[in-house]
Amino acid sequence: MQSTAQINTAGTPFLAEENVIFTNKAPLPLGTYSQGIKVSRGQTIYLSAQTPVSALTNEVLAQDFEGQLRQTLDNLAQMAEAAGGTLANVVKVTAFITDLSEFPTLNRVMQEYFTSPYPARTTAGASALARNTLVAIDAIMVV
Repeated sequence: MQSTAQINTAGTPFLAEENVIFTNKAPLPLGTYSQGIKVSRGQTIYLSAQTPVSALTNEVLAQDFEGQLRQTLDNLAQMAEAAGGTLANVVKVTAFITDLSEFPTLNRVMQEYFTSPYPARTTAGASALARNTLVAIDAIMVV
C-alpha cells in the first residue's frame, strides 16, 4: 500500500518521525494525533490542542477556569520549547472554551503568556471538551 503522506521539498514525508514534536513535559495525546508537527523546511510548527492535564499526574488538577487556562498555557509553552522555540514564536492560536463569559479572563491571562504584538487568535465556544475540561488551545508557531 502506498503512503498518502505529502512530501516536503527535501524529499521527506511531512509526517516522518523527524518532523514529529514530542515531549513528556506535556500530556500524552489521548488519540490518533501528534503533539506537534514541523513543516515548511522545519520553520512552521503546528501544535495540537493542549488541555489542563498535568504531565506529572495525567490528571486535571484545577477545577476553575483560570487554573485550567494557566495549566493549558503552561502545557502549550512546554510544547513550544520542545519544538525549539517559545510562546514568542506563536503566530496563531485557537482557544476553545466551554463558557464564553470567561472571555475577559482568557484575555487577561493570555496577556501574561504572550507579548504585544499578540498572535492572531480565534476563540470558539465549545459545548464540551475532552475530559470535561473548560479550555483547550492549539497553536501555530514559526521558528
